[in-house]
Amino acid sequence: MGDTEQERSFRELYAQELRKKSRNELEDERKKVNQQGMKTPGRRGEQIKHEEIDREIVRRYSLKQTG
Repeated sequence: MGDTEQERSFRELYAQELRKKSRNELEDERKKVNQQGMKTPGRRGEQIKHEEIDREIVRRYSLKQTG
C-alpha cells in the first residue's frame, strides 16, 4: 500500500529532521517514539517514525562502511 501525499510529506520532513540529529539524539528519539507507541498503539505516525528511524540508522551505517 502506497503512502498518501500527506504521509509522503511527513516522511520527508521527519527524515530531514533525523539527519540533523546526533547518534545519541537519534537513540533518544527512538525511545520517545517507542513510549508514544505504547500509549497509542497502531497509529500511522508512529509506524512511519519507526520506519524512518530505521532507514536513517541503515543510511548512517552504509555511509560508515563506504567512507
